[in-house]
Amino acid sequence: MTDILMPKATAVWLVDNTSMTFEQIADFCGLHPLEVKGIADGEVARDIRGADPIANGQLSREELDKANNDPKYRMKALVSRHAELLKPSKKAPRYTPVSRRQDRPDAIAWFLRNHPEITDAQISKLLGTTKATILQVRDRTHWNAANIKPVDPVTLGLVTQLELDDIVKKAAEKRAREEAKKGGGATLKPAAEAGAEEVVEDEAAHDDGHEDHEAETHEAPAHDVEDDDGDDLH
Repeated sequence: MTDILMPKATAVWLVDNTSMTFEQIADFCGLHPLEVKGIADGEVARDIRGADPIANGQLSREELDKANNDPKYRMKALVSRHAELLKPSKKAPRYTPVSRRQDRPDAIAWFLRNHPEITDAQISKLLGTTKATILQVRDRTHWNAANIKPVDPVTLGLVTQLELDDIVKKAAEKRAREEAKKGGGATLKPAAEAGAEEVVEDEAAHDDGHEDHEAETHEAPAHDVEDDDGDDLH
């Protein structure tokens, strides 16, 4: 079944203007029969205005009459010109003029030297080249390796500055995420944990000082000592 525009609005119109079964309407609109029943009962799509599928070019009068006369008949939608225009177009592969294709190895060399974080797949997609060519440029096994010089692809006219900035940014972000996952080296502790450790250290130092002070007070010096004769020695 062809996808139709405004399926609920179309179902509202068919419920109000035809004698078709809920199953017929549901099949044409891509809805569940219970949902169509809810529309008929006023429980679903109460604020939606009906859309005539014949007027907007999605259904022929003949198909509608057949469905009205035969409860088992399933209507076939017409291919809507508007629906075709709204379909997302698949991006075509990048086309590089013949006169520019000889410059691609220079652009590949520029990426390999200045942005090693960009993958071969990204370079291949951006420049419209192959991974084999990239490998040959990297290994210097390309048939024209002696004449390959790194040149900015924007200068060569192979890409725009916006496209280049976008791919460099994406590659840098991906590399940063990968390095963050590895988590190499010591990491900074949260401020709360660091503050708590400082408090514990200060309390420990205070306790040590307090114990030393108590030990000194218990060692009182002997001021008066009596000799065997009962005389005081000063």
